[in-house]
Amino acid sequence: MKYEPGESFFDEMFAADGQVRPHYQGLQEYIDSLGVTEFQRRHGMLDLAFRNQGITFTVYGDSKGTERTFPFDPVPRVIPASEWAHLEAGLTQRVKALNLFLNDIYGDAQILNDNVVPSELVYTSAHFRREVHGVTPPGGIYTHIVGSDLIRDERGEYLVLEDNLRSPSGVSYLLSNRDAMRRIYPKMFEGQGVRSVQHYATSLLSLLQSVSPRDNGTVVVLTPGMYNSAYFEHAYLAQQMGVELVEGRDLFVDAGRVWMRTTGGRQQVDVIYRRIDDDFIDPLAFRRDSALGVAGLIEVYRQGRVAIANAVGTGVADDKAVYAYVPDMIKYYLNEEPLLNNVPTFLGSEPDHLEHILANAANMVIKAVGEAGGYGMLIGPASTEEEVAEFLVKVKDNPRDFIGQPVVGLSRHPTFYPDSAEFEGAHIDLRPYILCGKDEVTIVPGGLTRVALRRGSLVVNSSQGGGSKDTWVLDHDGPVTPQSQNQMMHGDGQSQSQSQGQSGGGSQSQTQSQSQPQPESSPGGHSYQQELEKDVLEDAALDGSVLENTAPENSAGEDK
Repeated sequence: MKYEPGESFFDEMFAADGQVRPHYQGLQEYIDSLGVTEFQRRHGMLDLAFRNQGITFTVYGDSKGTERTFPFDPVPRVIPASEWAHLEAGLTQRVKALNLFLNDIYGDAQILNDNVVPSELVYTSAHFRREVHGVTPPGGIYTHIVGSDLIRDERGEYLVLEDNLRSPSGVSYLLSNRDAMRRIYPKMFEGQGVRSVQHYATSLLSLLQSVSPRDNGTVVVLTPGMYNSAYFEHAYLAQQMGVELVEGRDLFVDAGRVWMRTTGGRQQVDVIYRRIDDDFIDPLAFRRDSALGVAGLIEVYRQGRVAIANAVGTGVADDKAVYAYVPDMIKYYLNEEPLLNNVPTFLGSEPDHLEHILANAANMVIKAVGEAGGYGMLIGPASTEEEVAEFLVKVKDNPRDFIGQPVVGLSRHPTFYPDSAEFEGAHIDLRPYILCGKDEVTIVPGGLTRVALRRGSLVVNSSQGGGSKDTWVLDHDGPVTPQSQNQMMHGDGQSQSQSQGQSGGGSQSQTQSQSQPQPESSPGGHSYQQELEKDVLEDAALDGSVLENTAPENSAGEDK
């Protein structure tokens, strides 16, 4: 692989001396064996597969159109087992503290009374919902599904950039990415010990059912409709869980219960996985002009007869100003030191912090506390003096609504650029998905690695030109063993010596094979790849697309 790691940022794949990190060695050998031409050809197949499967997202207010194929880079991010164990422990700790915080502030508010978190900061948050004060959600869980964004600084330390507790999106792309990679690059996984992510939908459904007020309750996914930017994900998750995808007009309240209209009559609904903001979920409780929600839903929720995931009012805990106090929450509720640090944060609501923000804006990132998706943000070093001055007017007018952070040089990762047919460094972050139930916290191994595909950009959001990568969590720290490398290169799941041993006696070599770390299951074999290529090309022909360089699979030296 021809690649220049650079010196200013932490590179995920290459150490400072230019050597490949141990857990990436197997991946590098596979890419080298495939060759750039074949890698580029399969990259084109990925684009077609995503387009033909309708894996899209929506960007509003863009002259190029609203619906786009989600950009994807096929060079996966790899996380070794020990590194993941640290992240898993830190995220579990963080989610537990956030859930305790939400239970507290909507109850006795002890953390506010003890002045650990300023009460004014909580009560002035746009996402604090007085309408549900005193309500304990079923199971006592507020944060059923959490997506915390992690970055790595110049030293390689993982930092939490923000927590997404309302309706974190992107997990459908995580699952689709893995599925596409297994189809287009099946041999890339062999012998690597990649942990599976395919259990997510089952785990999510189990979690939602666990908070149902009734046994064997009915679960639905509530969507704003097909014009929402994440509609693909809403439909995908409903299909994967085997539950109904509904809009507000499909539900109604009667006799203190929530019901779903069906062709067989009405059916009681017990758990609503909502992908609608609080403001629109019930026109009787929040925005009266909302046509997206269910009139009377909040009253049923207050009575404990329906569970809503995530719970109403969780947005106060992902307010970017409240975020600054999460380490204090961990110490207060759990009596533990945080395992994952925050990015240093200056609050516009604090006079001395505001002074620092105004004096150093040209060298900081300044964010609106309630915005997401890369909007409402100023990156000082990338802005003109006029842009900085204009943004600071907003900060001075409403200092509570802004925070400032130092510019963190996000880690970089080799990324394939088809326009140059080269591997170049691009900045990345990581959004793991955490499922928080009554009895346990489950984290999908890996998460969605987002990548800033615009050269030199630090913004990874898809609406701002970002894309994604598959994220591998290994069951070891690497490098792969010689036996595993042999498996990877031969592509048949066993080494030549094992094959010979089985033909001679069988039982001993079979035990050896079973003792090896099992990779993410993937289809393999030359005939499968030929059939896949045929399917993709036939789909492309239907819409007039043509794949260039359609060389036979084995042209780059990959074993059959």
